[in-house]
Amino acid sequence: MSKFNRKKAQKSSFLTPILFTATIAASTFFVSNANADNKVNVEGDRTVREVETVRTVNADSLVESSQLRPSAISQNVTSVSQLSDVKSTDWAFTALQSLVERYGVIAGYPDRTFRGKQALSRYEFAAGLNSALDKINEIISAGLADKVSKEDLATLQKLQEEFAAELATLRGRVDALDAKTAKLEAQQFSTTTKLRGEAIFGLAAASDGVGSATGTDKTNVVFQYRARLNFDTSFTGKDLLRTRLQATNANAAAGGRIDTAIGVANASRLSYETGVTANTFEINRLYYRFPIGDSFTAYIAPIGQTEDVISPLNPFDSDSQGAISRFGRYSPLNRIASGGGASGLAVAGFDWKFTKDANLQFTYSASNAAGATGQGGVTGESTKIAAQLVYKPSEALTLGVGYANAYTVGNSLGSGLNVESIGVANGITGIKSNTVVGSLIWDITKKFTFNTWGSWTFADTTGVTASTTFTSWLAAISGKDLFSEGDLAVLAFGQPLYRSSVSNATGSPNTPYQLEAFYRFRVTKNISITPGVFFVFNQGSSSTNGTATVGVIRTTFTF
Repeated sequence: MSKFNRKKAQKSSFLTPILFTATIAASTFFVSNANADNKVNVEGDRTVREVETVRTVNADSLVESSQLRPSAISQNVTSVSQLSDVKSTDWAFTALQSLVERYGVIAGYPDRTFRGKQALSRYEFAAGLNSALDKINEIISAGLADKVSKEDLATLQKLQEEFAAELATLRGRVDALDAKTAKLEAQQFSTTTKLRGEAIFGLAAASDGVGSATGTDKTNVVFQYRARLNFDTSFTGKDLLRTRLQATNANAAAGGRIDTAIGVANASRLSYETGVTANTFEINRLYYRFPIGDSFTAYIAPIGQTEDVISPLNPFDSDSQGAISRFGRYSPLNRIASGGGASGLAVAGFDWKFTKDANLQFTYSASNAAGATGQGGVTGESTKIAAQLVYKPSEALTLGVGYANAYTVGNSLGSGLNVESIGVANGITGIKSNTVVGSLIWDITKKFTFNTWGSWTFADTTGVTASTTFTSWLAAISGKDLFSEGDLAVLAFGQPLYRSSVSNATGSPNTPYQLEAFYRFRVTKNISITPGVFFVFNQGSSSTNGTATVGVIRTTFTF
């Protein structure tokens, strides 16, 4: 397609810059909105980066600064001085200045630049010409024909004849867009809410690996599902009200949890398992987050989780597109005191980007009012204060240091990660814990990433005097887009939660380890399949439990 030279056009009349300006307005609008409509958001391969508010349901971390960003449409100006790259010595300055005063159609890019040296295609120029014609018609219809000179009208007529074909094409497209817009406005259920859906089909088989020694090898095969509907609402374009409905059979009540099927609870849990009532749609998330200024985002949730704010700092933390095991997703920083069950947790927090390279994330969470002890709410039952400092010294490196102070009711850390009780038989009414976690993500190349984290949890009991230390760590190498766009391969090895030392209590006899491997490939934009396997050595922190082997084929549908 041929290009149109601006300086050549200037010889016709001082009106010509109106076309350049209007072209910027029109072409910027059409191009930016086309780009916005065709964005593909691939989850599961993330570190700490920005995405839109209306995201896929696969990941909800606030560290991603999920905000609706308005399209980069052109900005009207009332003075040429508002265009930062237009100087008084420029060849078009006088003409542009006159157009502001006489026609009021000067526009620029969102960054308040005019970009007058940029070449135009014939269609871009025609878009600007069409805008100019509309403006002139408005002036004439208002009875202000004397404001338009004969020379300007002659120039417009000549250009209109020269670009007749392009103008007809553009007007046809505008008419088609108007018709589509009218149809959407008539049929849409909300102007502020978007519906996002996800369905997981999971086929899993497992064995506890002790049959050769005892003759009681436990095996099981389950076919699971989990369905989610997200209603994402934005009132300002930068905030997000999320209401999520969820139903599943991947829980203990429905006989769908593979870990309980082979004997050791929490030792081999799958990533997408949850605690909601079997085969019943329930509210799984209800939160609102909104910006305060340019660097502060607040979060409040009657039903939420800390990972909505505290980033897992894991490129494959997504339960539908990333890790196939629960241990492969989160460190104890997020998981301890997270057992809100079907009623979820009440959470409040913020993400403060106090420098261009650093974020401070903070949350306070509490079990909901439907707690088992009847003491749930803002201060009762299990509670946790957590904070994380995320520092990104370069594009390839992300570092994180986190701390959590928690109280959990009963003899459990409430994490669902391996054995999490203290070795005292009776009398424990609760556990007070302090957890420290260090994390690292290193993008070795554009395709390959290394990430690791390590945690220490210092726990003291109430009711019976005892204390212990829990440790856990994970290291992984991942590769994305290896054979086609959207693919993800991961090999991870680590130590699940382990009670390493105990005061006035029985210690853990054996150290558990887990090895996990999976490969996600995208069948289409909306369908992905993830086959994988993981092995849990000394599951439940005991060699007598054998080595659990769990194989999974997870298919994820998004819409």
